[in-house]
Amino acid sequence: MDGRQIGIFDSGVGGLTVVREVWRRLPNERILYFGDTARVPYGGRTASEIEGFARQIISYLQACGVKLIIVACNTTSALALDKVEREFDLPLVGVLRPGARAAVKATRTGRVGVIATEGTARSGAYERAIKELMPGAEVLSQGCPLLVPLVEAGQAHSREAEEALRGYLAPLLDRGIDTLVLGCTHYPYFEDEIKQIVGPDVAIVDPAGETVEAASELLDRLDLASPAGTGPDEFTVSGDPEGFARVAEKLLKSRLQRVTRSAW
Repeated sequence: MDGRQIGIFDSGVGGLTVVREVWRRLPNERILYFGDTARVPYGGRTASEIEGFARQIISYLQACGVKLIIVACNTTSALALDKVEREFDLPLVGVLRPGARAAVKATRTGRVGVIATEGTARSGAYERAIKELMPGAEVLSQGCPLLVPLVEAGQAHSREAEEALRGYLAPLLDRGIDTLVLGCTHYPYFEDEIKQIVGPDVAIVDPAGETVEAASELLDRLDLASPAGTGPDEFTVSGDPEGFARVAEKLLKSRLQRVTRSAW
């Protein structure tokens, strides 16, 4: 048994959807969360930039003594994780493959839509991961560059957000998808709006739950699970801690004890 923290990182507040699932499913575990708010959004970045960010953040979390890292960023999972994970002697869990597994479980027709950042959509990573599990699947990806900035600004439930979602979802609905993957950890904050737009016949897949389940299985297999809560969670960012805390508390509906600026 191991009382060290689980590291979780994302470009900003999106990975807090994974934090929420850890709180629900793994209440004994402590979290060290890193939000790269000085460089958000990641969606328009090059693969080499994302790889560099991933190495820097994973090295930082490893130096902080975490026992496992959840890469709670679809763009990083899509563009960098396969390349950087072998460089670290530390268990790493991304969100993309668990999201693909959840999509395959949910679909009835094999016609799956994915909304994601431009980088994730352009990479084709979800298409490849889903087709590995379901070769006959038709996977349709839509890049959504406006959505992450809206969440980071605390505008997830604004008229602008609803209009953007309708525009992004229309081509997928026109193609008859029966399952929609929220291929960015920021997007579950739009779930109520998305449900209204897509209707009851489209299953919505949030990879966070399947990701935390994969992390839980890995903790058990490696005998790293914590026997009991051993202290508070920690939140650190590369940008403005006050701005992060303000948006995070609004999204989580929970007060964060402390948010600090990271000392790289």
